[in-house]
Amino acid sequence: MKKPMMALAAVAASALFLSGCAATDTTEEATTAATQSTTTSTETAASVSLLESVQAAGVVRCGTRDALPGFAVLNDSGEHVGFDSDFCKAIAAAVLGDATAVEMVDLETADRFTALQNGSIDVLVRNTTWTATRDGSEAATFLQPNFYDGQGMMVAANSGYSSVSQMKGAIICVSKGTTTEGNAALESSRLGLNWEVRSFDDTDLILEAFIAGQCDGWSSDVSQLTGFRSAYPEGAAALAILPEVFSKEPLAPAVLDGDTAWAQAVNWAILATIQAEEFGITSANVDQIASSTDDVSILRFLGQEIESSDGSAVLDPSLGLPTDFAYQVVKQVGNYGEIFARHLAPLGLERGVNALWTDGGILYAPPYR
Repeated sequence: MKKPMMALAAVAASALFLSGCAATDTTEEATTAATQSTTTSTETAASVSLLESVQAAGVVRCGTRDALPGFAVLNDSGEHVGFDSDFCKAIAAAVLGDATAVEMVDLETADRFTALQNGSIDVLVRNTTWTATRDGSEAATFLQPNFYDGQGMMVAANSGYSSVSQMKGAIICVSKGTTTEGNAALESSRLGLNWEVRSFDDTDLILEAFIAGQCDGWSSDVSQLTGFRSAYPEGAAALAILPEVFSKEPLAPAVLDGDTAWAQAVNWAILATIQAEEFGITSANVDQIASSTDDVSILRFLGQEIESSDGSAVLDPSLGLPTDFAYQVVKQVGNYGEIFARHLAPLGLERGVNALWTDGGILYAPPYR
């Protein structure tokens, strides 16, 4: 009988021990939760969201680039035009009701996160890849990607290369301080190609080196290569983009960490372009749809009154934005498909994964309700 008694004693002791651990864990969790709640409340009370500051200033300072064909360039009138530029304008339309109330801040690659950190810009919309390290170490909160891309390789059309795997010992030119550097080194190692990867401070310098014959290949995001190919001095036919894509490059706007209200406002401005396309709402038909539809989901989205047995009301999801922010985005800038067609389709880029989820892509907006 000694062994059963000893076993029972051991079970009892274990139960007491586990009970003590559970009580301790519960206490610690409660203390941690209380501390986090207090910290959050204190931070909220002590700080003013950038959303309020931007609305008070009447302008959105958007970090971008003026030399990326298709994404952001200066036109003959000195105005910023392009895919990223339009998303800067969409943010201004949502937050301020005026797509022109935006200051475009031209940034070199090396300066983009510094500008965000020191407050020189309110939001970064500059073909920037969302990565774990950037999320964790650059004090940046990345939002809904506005373009899903991947890294590729561009060569001279008469180079004889038809595949990346043929480029053994090649000199590959890339932009310094980008994900492209590391990806090129990894691809070279993976395929045993022994590339010499040369980094340049700016794409203009890569272009000069490429024209001078100092690069066998130019590696960057496929969308960016397509843009530069379209503007190549000798004509687009002089260059070829090889078929391989060897990385994931979700290009996403970013705001400074620690400001949930501002992050939500910017995020929903981007999402509005996606949802509008799914609803079939364009800059040309938004007024007609707003005045004639009886679709409650669309009425909510456009900030229109919804009739019910209790009367009429407009949905306010407490984002700190005007209730008609989505209407303003679509009316003044357009839906995602319009923005893409305006700036990227002329370069020869196809929607691919940047199509709506209903069309085989991965673009998807949460319900607006």
